Amino acid sequence: MTEQGNARDLFRAAYEHRYTWDSNFPGYTADIELKQGDEVYTGQVAIKPDMTVEVSGIADEEVQQSVYTQMRDIVTHRKRSSFEKSHGKNSFTLGEKDSTDAVDILVSGDSMGSNYKIRGLSICQVSRVMGRMAFVIDTHKTLETPEGSLATHYDAVFRNPQTDEIIRELEFEDTFEKVGDYYVMTKQVVRAKEKGQETTTEFNYSNVKLLEPAVV
Repeated sequence: MTEQGNARDLFRAAYEHRYTWDSNFPGYTADIELKQGDEVYTGQVAIKPDMTVEVSGIADEEVQQSVYTQMRDIVTHRKRSSFEKSHGKNSFTLGEKDSTDAVDILVSGDSMGSNYKIRGLSICQVSRVMGRMAFVIDTHKTLETPEGSLATHYDAVFRNPQTDEIIRELEFEDTFEKVGDYYVMTKQVVRAKEKGQETTTEFNYSNVKLLEPAVV
């Protein structure tokens, strides 16, 4: 097998091993509580079957937008997209293996300049350069389900690609529960470091209910 084919097959296997919602996903509603320092906000969220997001009941507009962005991130990670659609035009090359048995997968043809590290069937690192921002996301722990893996502990480091200066560091801890046939995030703790300041934000989702499929 060619190195290009081998790199593509390795990456494809890891890409397809990520946990995503299938085409029957009905969407869900949940109550949300957001805590940051002494501040607590509550409201409601919904992800619809077409993967659109709704956030309501949060008086503070900035907080509501923050929750909306977080819900969009959930959709980005759970929405199913075929390997061919996402990566069909890209070329893949195997790089070095590190001391933890993670192997570099170098990608060309990707508009976002992405490279990856794969360990077994998990994508354990994503690095990207997007204009004036470069970031590296490292996954440290995953939840393995019969339908694929979910990252539960990961961090992201954002740098200025010109100077390599660290702009922002984020650490995430995600908790999932199975509701009906689907795994849904019920808690996310985000620790952020920026300009010497540290903040911890907690998103708690409760009363999670799958939507009833529409009767055709």
